Amino acid sequence: MCGFCGFVNTNIANKKLILNNMMDTIAHRGPDSAGEYIDDHINMGFRRLSFLDLEAGAQPLYNEDGRFVLTFNGEIYNFMEIREKLIAAGHIFKTHTDSEVLVHGYEEYGTELVNHLRGMFAFVIWDREEQVLFGARDHFGIKPFYYTLFDDNFVYGSEIKAILKHPEVKRELNEEALENYLTFQYSALPETFFKGIFKLPPAHYFVLKDGKMSLTRYWEPVFDAKEDTLENYVDAIDKQMKESIEAHKISDVEVGSFLSSGVDSSYVASCFGGDHTFTVGFANEKYNEISYAEELSKEINIPNTNKVITPEEYWNVLPKVQYHMDEPLADPAAVALYFVCQLASQTVKGVLSGEGADEFFGGYNIYKEPLDSAEYRKLPKGLRRFLASIAKTIPFSFKGKNFLIRASKDLEERFLGNAYMFSPEERKKLLKIQTNAIDPFEFVKPIYDKVQDKDDITKMQYLDMHMWLAGDILLKADKMSMAHSLEVRVPFLDKKVFEVASKIPTKYRVNKENTKYAMRLAAKRNLPQSVANKKKLGFPVPIRVWLKEDKYYNIIKDAFTSEVANKYFHTESLVTLLDAHRAGKTDNSRKIWTVFMFLTWYDEYFTNFSA
Repeated sequence: MCGFCGFVNTNIANKKLILNNMMDTIAHRGPDSAGEYIDDHINMGFRRLSFLDLEAGAQPLYNEDGRFVLTFNGEIYNFMEIREKLIAAGHIFKTHTDSEVLVHGYEEYGTELVNHLRGMFAFVIWDREEQVLFGARDHFGIKPFYYTLFDDNFVYGSEIKAILKHPEVKRELNEEALENYLTFQYSALPETFFKGIFKLPPAHYFVLKDGKMSLTRYWEPVFDAKEDTLENYVDAIDKQMKESIEAHKISDVEVGSFLSSGVDSSYVASCFGGDHTFTVGFANEKYNEISYAEELSKEINIPNTNKVITPEEYWNVLPKVQYHMDEPLADPAAVALYFVCQLASQTVKGVLSGEGADEFFGGYNIYKEPLDSAEYRKLPKGLRRFLASIAKTIPFSFKGKNFLIRASKDLEERFLGNAYMFSPEERKKLLKIQTNAIDPFEFVKPIYDKVQDKDDITKMQYLDMHMWLAGDILLKADKMSMAHSLEVRVPFLDKKVFEVASKIPTKYRVNKENTKYAMRLAAKRNLPQSVANKKKLGFPVPIRVWLKEDKYYNIIKDAFTSEVANKYFHTESLVTLLDAHRAGKTDNSRKIWTVFMFLTWYDEYFTNFSA
């Protein structure tokens, strides 16, 4: 796991100094070594966290004649298979790293290289002869890649903060991103919170030549259910997961695993059979999964290291978390993840984790909604909409009110993914600024259009795979682990695992009995039954409790009445949200947190950041 950065065609002095400043900004991604390649056209920087071929795996890496130059972040899990084919084709390898298959693979296959890869990756390869830059990002967006293109200049990096160190890159807030963030709780647009700086989308590669950039999608996830017995699907899941975990274990350093009480990380940890598991929790019993993790660790005979996060620790680290995130993220679990990564980094250089299981196998509780409302939705749509309109006029909450409203709408009208926070109407009332931000339901329509022939549960999974997974789940896993120079590997997010998951009929993914039904049955073969059947909790954080305490209420209120808040928001509306939550009228904790995390991030990048 590493970090890279660089720039092409920038006609300025002190290029080496600028590149080194960019590299220093992401030194946390690779504290073991640094490397660079500079010529008249490109400046490539690299920071390394050593995992394979510890002595000879430094980057940049070159092919035999030095024509192709590589910097790479990630792991290629089928590199030995690719390496053998390339050696048979006449290529000469100088190292035993997975990285070197990329530079020889590009020499052999060109842009088709990406179709040979299994792993997590973001990389660039410079063709010195043709003066072409080729870059790619993995299938699911596990590894980040950012870039900006202006006046024939191209600046790129594993993190935005490195790009911002380039003296010609402007640091300007993208207000449209802010408006969308209030809906999704994360940066949902291709353009980041910084105007002109973009994310390379998952499963895409680019070619840059003569200042012109072309983007190509090289892979598309397709759900194509096949009828077979439940037992056969459970067999297939368990076989492929164990194979994937074995592939993800390959390392020349010690690797542990994260462990909560949930089935995903428990399944990985039990099959992994490593030397360490790591868990964090909070003093409040409802928000502490340490006892479950300790119990399972004893069952599978692996020592568990754990930590109770104090409220003071949690709140004190918020600015640092938002700095490392690069863009504001409202998910409170990101902070807990920061601490478990910190804990693990004191013992190991890498961990296995359970991200991706919910999107692949149907794990979120909201996926049961189409089943729960199926009978009601047999009523004529006009009648359902009429009953919903009546429910909306009733000024108080009552049991079933939300059901009547949501069940009156088609899926595409009600589901924006797992993180839907402020409605378009709410964000307009809250924001002083008004942009040309597209309506969020129109924003996700192109994704829904690709799966119009699928059932509602599959549509929900497909949307979350394209939005929530890369925008929140994987982003925080990468940024929080790299903040502590720790590599996180995610064996669920393997294209061979997805091949199995994509064929499972919906009834074996989600039913009225449980979510991730077939996957849980596979997990039961390796886990105590109590863990395999445990209800999904996510990563519980007691912010709703803290926001009612004087100390933290006042911290938020100060932020909500600050000069920055007043610049972008109607501050009286923010304070109203806060006061209503404190009084127990309504749980506004996530809405409050969404705004507060933006303000915290803004201070880091527009007040404290030194360009």
